[in-house]
Amino acid sequence: MNRLIVMKRFALICFLLPVSLLGAQDFGFGDEETEHPGSSFVPFVLLQGEAGAVLKGFIDDFGNGADSVQLGNVFSGKLNLSAENVRAMGVINLNISPDRSPVTIDEAYLHLYLGDFDVEGGLRKLAWGKADSMGPLDVINPLDFSDLSLLVDGLSDGMAQKIARPLVRLAWNFGSFSKLEGVFVPNFEPARFAAAGRWAPAQTTALPGQLAGRIVGLTNPSQRQYAAAVLSQRLPGLIAYPDTSTLAYAQGGLRFTTSIGGADLGAQYYYGRLTTPAVSTAGTLASIAEAAPILAAAASQADVDAALGLLVPPKIAYNPYHQIGFDYAQVVAGFNVRAELAANLTGDLAGNDGAVYNPRILWSLGFDRDLVWGVNLNLQAAETITLRHGEIGKNPLPDIEAGSDPSSTRITVKLLKRFLMDRLEVSAAAIWGVEDRDCLIMPVLSWTEDDVTVGLAGGFFAGDRGGQFGQYRDNGFIQARLKYTF
Repeated sequence: MNRLIVMKRFALICFLLPVSLLGAQDFGFGDEETEHPGSSFVPFVLLQGEAGAVLKGFIDDFGNGADSVQLGNVFSGKLNLSAENVRAMGVINLNISPDRSPVTIDEAYLHLYLGDFDVEGGLRKLAWGKADSMGPLDVINPLDFSDLSLLVDGLSDGMAQKIARPLVRLAWNFGSFSKLEGVFVPNFEPARFAAAGRWAPAQTTALPGQLAGRIVGLTNPSQRQYAAAVLSQRLPGLIAYPDTSTLAYAQGGLRFTTSIGGADLGAQYYYGRLTTPAVSTAGTLASIAEAAPILAAAASQADVDAALGLLVPPKIAYNPYHQIGFDYAQVVAGFNVRAELAANLTGDLAGNDGAVYNPRILWSLGFDRDLVWGVNLNLQAAETITLRHGEIGKNPLPDIEAGSDPSSTRITVKLLKRFLMDRLEVSAAAIWGVEDRDCLIMPVLSWTEDDVTVGLAGGFFAGDRGGQFGQYRDNGFIQARLKYTF
């Protein structure tokens, strides 16, 4: 509750500060002087948003009868408020959803215009790189994977899955098409994954069971089963997460962009933390081995409880890394081509530190183009290549990358066609994990009349259950959607 109050106050300050700086006497609604931002020192205020209703059901639930079907809280909305004049702009974007906190801040920031310089501060979502979705250079904001049904909108709106971060951004616009920007993020937040429920990843749910399987010191089968059950139940609450809100987790980077001969070019450096956690179980396994003789001598379940109380919980770390990256975009023979290349250098250059992810090379190549009959094709391939992969597992301690493939390739394709003066839109998107041998397919049908949109959408997971998407094969869903934009 205290955190929510602080965030609300912060958002209010971000909005009111530009107004107070400029000495505005009113908001200028209906004033001819304020019809266009920048026409005077009186701020132009804009209120936008959307109100929607979504009925979402999971296909497997329908087969189990009405008692198993839940359609959610139906309502969702957005409210975007901005005030702008020639000197500054203040923005507050709110999300409204009964599924989570009733009102959450999507973005809240202040933007100052200082000639060739721009200064921003607040809760912000930024897009670095040229890729349409989840490019290797887009590193400022972590992503929310706690509900993969959000990917239906995430592929068309690159900001939908991003988590806003408190940051300061400075930008220098020079020449005709060049810009140098720097970003400072004072703390860290990892990617979000569901801890339990249908969207919890297998890596999270399987860990307690894997560690419980190391309980080999009990010869009594009932006590061994009891010890494993207790360990599986206790471990999630005992896992040691670091405090990432301090300056020790500060991040920052520089990005340069320019245009030469019709090509948009970019280069960047970023120092940050990998948003995927590194789980260290070495201490846990060592304590299990030490507890084995005590467990073997246990005469009762109370003795088992006492022995398990000595176990060291797994530790979570977020590895620091340096990224050097380049990007390119250009129209070539009617194809809007986009490419990115990056190197992520972690502290495990030798590749044999089980608690640190290996360095990686990442690339992305994609294009979009209008095909025959007005069909638009958007295609993107992205790959992550793990360096020094042969060294993984050579250290006797457990390695977080044990059993992983040397590369991970993802192909994303989207086909879109509009009919009836663009009022009817039909699209289908698919994400294919090549090494994982799995995929996610998302068809969408929508009709827009004035500011009202009605439609149907779905998500269908298929492939190997050990893959990123295949593990959710039972989570296929269908959505009926209604949205009014104002």
